[in-house]
Amino acid sequence: MSVQERKERERAARERLIVATARELAEEQGWDAVTTRRLAERIEYSQPVLYSHFRGKREIIGAVALEGAAEMAGALRAATRAADGPRARVVVLARTYLDFAERNPAVYDAMFQLDGGLAFAQEDTPAPLKDAFAALLETLAEVAGDGVHPGVFTEVFWASLHGLATLTRAGRLPAEYAEGRLELLVDRLAVV
Repeated sequence: MSVQERKERERAARERLIVATARELAEEQGWDAVTTRRLAERIEYSQPVLYSHFRGKREIIGAVALEGAAEMAGALRAATRAADGPRARVVVLARTYLDFAERNPAVYDAMFQLDGGLAFAQEDTPAPLKDAFAALLETLAEVAGDGVHPGVFTEVFWASLHGLATLTRAGRLPAEYAEGRLELLVDRLAVV
């Protein structure tokens, strides 16, 4: 291995460590606790080393969002692959999405609530974000209904899931109706 290859591998490892540490700190204490100073202390590198990888917190949030999008896409595909039939796939997709949001609140915030400097629904949208949407579309396109644009249907269904995830986390929706909400969403929106 050349010196250059070793340096690139070490740089990539440092970047993964920064992102993992930011994510861990955000999940423990919230995104307000994630500062370059605290990250530098936790990973035992100087702040200039962090700035050699990321220009600031916004880029770190973006990196966490991209990692989260890739994880979500994988979880959605794995869950729907195991389901039998369109309705079962939509139900498991919705449950998996809501479970991901609940288990990873800081990552979910990085993906959809905070400014990570990422473009959504544009030509320059990063591949992991496009893939997360594609993971939704793959299942939802089959239940969009005649004459309904699959992408638009997926956007509406996704917006509904996001609303449920956000309002549930904020304590705005009673927990005892969670399953009923999910069933209603599937039964009223999906053509199965």
